Amino acid sequence: MNTALLQDSLDGRRIVVIGAGSHIGRRLAQTASAAGAELVLAGPDAGRLEATAATLAGRPALVRPTDLTDEDAVAELAAAAGRVDHVVSTAAAPANGPVSGLDLADVQRAFAAKVFGPLLLAKHLAARMNEGGSFTFFSGVAAWRPAPERVVMATANGALAFLVEALAVELAPLRVNAVSPGIVDSGAWDRLGPDKDAFLRGAAARNPARRTGTPDDVVRSVLYAVGNPFVTGTVLHVDGGARLV
Repeated sequence: MNTALLQDSLDGRRIVVIGAGSHIGRRLAQTASAAGAELVLAGPDAGRLEATAATLAGRPALVRPTDLTDEDAVAELAAAAGRVDHVVSTAAAPANGPVSGLDLADVQRAFAAKVFGPLLLAKHLAARMNEGGSFTFFSGVAAWRPAPERVVMATANGALAFLVEALAVELAPLRVNAVSPGIVDSGAWDRLGPDKDAFLRGAAARNPARRTGTPDDVVRSVLYAVGNPFVTGTVLHVDGGARLV
């Protein structure tokens, strides 16, 4: 991604990226680092966080393995991060399947990633934010296009969309937004094996943009939410219009 327009807004800014070991989280960290940001990389898997840190072109990142279901761990992340400018969480823990077969522990993990975790991040990091700070969380198209066996995903993502509005009011003038990706070829669909290409072509044919999303499409939207001082309480849909059809 061309980072020329981002230099002024990110140079020297301290950004906490939760989920930095994921495909999109890693791309976000790489782009922000190249634009001069100081990064705190957080997430459940220390090995994947270290792998992300090793790919960064900018200054070394602080790596902090963190479980969003553990409030003590979130508090420790906040203490280690110190003063920060922005917090971005890509965290997700899908609990897909028919309602009749749902496991309560899986449902609780899904809400911990999308709802309880963001609440804890706001609780422990808002007071540490510099002027102009922001939170950006990840929702998802399932909230607007529910489907069979995606009840928990749709509900958790929808709850997050309302949460950002409430937090934007309570934490003002700090800003709070969400990014809602659709089908993105981030590597997550590689599990489909030889069926992946057909799946992505079908998704592209059905959405108004007539294409599949890329990690950079999502990263651009995150950086817009981070950098625009007049955007708060908003969900940025990065789904090619899939929620409309």
